Amino acid sequence: MTADNQRRRVLIVEDEPMLAYALQELIADAGFSIAGVAGKLEAALAIVESGGCDGAILDANLKGVSAAPAASALAARGIPFIVLSGYSRDQQQDAFAGALHLQKPCRPERLLAALRGILPAA
Repeated sequence: MTADNQRRRVLIVEDEPMLAYALQELIADAGFSIAGVAGKLEAALAIVESGGCDGAILDANLKGVSAAPAASALAARGIPFIVLSGYSRDQQQDAFAGALHLQKPCRPERLLAALRGILPAA
């Protein structure tokens, strides 16, 4: 864990509570700050619009609702994000095109490496 990572606030957008909790633990243990955990699109948008995150991990589908508006809001603010989804890149909407895409299930070390890649130390 480094002090540099602690300044980086990560939003987790995931509708499966067990996975959201596991991601939160993984990311916090790696030294990042958790900006919030959102299982619904509205909650994700509220955190993004408040300026409360430096980066995000985004599930593309939240209980049948596309997270594309959250991806668009992140992109509009220049906030980098990772799409962590069971869907392939080819199945994603255009709003997710500029993001790094990782397929579920994903090894924790791969996700952390990707997160460090989009959120370099301050």
